[in-house]
Amino acid sequence: MDQAAPPATITFDDFLKVDIRVGRIVAAEPFPQARKPAYKLTIDFGPEIGTKRSSAQITVNHGVEELVGQQVLAVVNFPPRQIGPFMSEVLTLGVPDADGAVMLIRPDREVPVGGRLF
Repeated sequence: MDQAAPPATITFDDFLKVDIRVGRIVAAEPFPQARKPAYKLTIDFGPEIGTKRSSAQITVNHGVEELVGQQVLAVVNFPPRQIGPFMSEVLTLGVPDADGAVMLIRPDREVPVGGRLF
């Protein structure tokens, strides 16, 4: 995989504008209407943020049956985005594996839902 040019430098204040929280997947289902294979996720971010929905292209490395109960990280302050018939409210975060397929970013131990990345 080719490396992209380094991104522009941002300030710490710019970083603080991105609200990344830990949530727990409470429901996962196939999303056959998506252009690229994806799942529809329902994620609980705790009482401050509540439950939000996300479309995630994670089908190569994650089976739908294993997702419920997993903790994930997501950007919770982007505007909602219409993806086909589905409104995605948060951006679930992942990184590419050696083949470019998405692997979810997850805490390596159980943490309270709603916690903010810092």
